[in-house]
Amino acid sequence: MSPPKHILSAAAIVINEQNELLLIRGPRRGWEMPGGQVEEGESLSQAAIRETKEESGIDIEIIKFCGIFQNIENSICNTLFLAKPIGGVLITSSESLESGFFPIEEAILKVEWKNFRERIEYCLKPEMQPFCIEFSDKNNI
Repeated sequence: MSPPKHILSAAAIVINEQNELLLIRGPRRGWEMPGGQVEEGESLSQAAIRETKEESGIDIEIIKFCGIFQNIENSICNTLFLAKPIGGVLITSSESLESGFFPIEEAILKVEWKNFRERIEYCLKPEMQPFCIEFSDKNNI
């Protein structure tokens, strides 16, 4: 029997001093928070920092760990962090066709891919944290 294979990812919910949320627009999923797969030998928070820089050009400082969304069916575990920008300049890349800071209400409405909007909302509500949301693509809208 081979060991189970899981994908571990990390994402950052980045809020600036103007209370705006950082989003990137990817080629497959539209607007979303920056994040991606954790590399071998990398911590969860380091992955969130690296992915945010790669996808948006923004350097961040992690404020706190918020929780986990686990897709049981696809063996994907997404860890979520709250962060603040500390430098950098907005960029685009092959992973982000656009990037920008948006007022929180506007930003949340832009995010339409599956339960990504819910992930952001949970990170913005301290009373919901820490959270561990388990779901399957079969029941995920």
